[in-house]
Amino acid sequence: MNPRGIAVVGPSATGKSELAVKLARSLGGEVVNADAMQLYQGMDIGTAKLPPARRCGVRHHLLDVLDVTETASVAAYQREARRSVEQMLAGGRVPVLAGGSGLYLRAVLDDLDFPTTVPEVRAQLEAELAEQGAPALHRRLRRLDPVAAGRILPSNTRRMVRALEVIQLTGRPFAAALPPPGPARYRTVIIGLDTDPAVLDARVDARVEGMFRDGLVEEVRELLALGLRQGPTASRALGYQQVIAALDAGVDPACAAGPTAQATRRFIRRQRSWFRRDDRIRWLDCQRPDLLDATLALVVGG
Repeated sequence: MNPRGIAVVGPSATGKSELAVKLARSLGGEVVNADAMQLYQGMDIGTAKLPPARRCGVRHHLLDVLDVTETASVAAYQREARRSVEQMLAGGRVPVLAGGSGLYLRAVLDDLDFPTTVPEVRAQLEAELAEQGAPALHRRLRRLDPVAAGRILPSNTRRMVRALEVIQLTGRPFAAALPPPGPARYRTVIIGLDTDPAVLDARVDARVEGMFRDGLVEEVRELLALGLRQGPTASRALGYQQVIAALDAGVDPACAAGPTAQATRRFIRRQRSWFRRDDRIRWLDCQRPDLLDATLALVVGG
């Protein structure tokens, strides 16, 4: 009766990692990380990465696989995550994907094809960004692909450049690279966790307060010595970006807690918008006391 695969998705601070471990223990499985920032070594506190003691002996895949100076690639993630999933299935183990990076999850479960990067095209666009500024490139994206422009903020220059690169390479809108969700690969049952927005806001505030209390600033300082500032992906992670800005401004980095919580709440709204478009997801309130049993009932029922 066990499914071939499970995915636990939804906004930040809903307990996806903890539920994934419980599911893996209950069903004889292993966890595949689907949080883009948890790919990075040393980014532990600010990404709410489960420490080994709380993984309860469950094997985790695609955690701590990148140096902070490396660029995260959804295409590379797709390749490695599918390899892990298929090895588990061949060995009779249940893969449990868990994370809030919607594109990374879809890359595993759906037939998405990501055009490779052409260094010359990327360099040209990055030079135009430096010369003309983000607003000008965002206006170009809005003209070429209004749907993508509506989803990508001008401040997200890396994703904006990637969208323009895909358009230039394929002659198709960037949004066309994301077809509507189809049947999930591996017969995966997709479970979504969420709760009342006011409750989740309070959980975010508590989580951020705990991160700063547990040493997020010290973690950022250590990673800066390892090249975090040069990392085009890792340096933009929530919490890390805000602490770096405070350090650069010469102010108490503890002051970054408020902006971190605010940015996390904005990110959660974008996560909700992304996941709510996928009608394959079976939603559960992350606060319900019988969450594991309710999830297992959905999983076993298919």
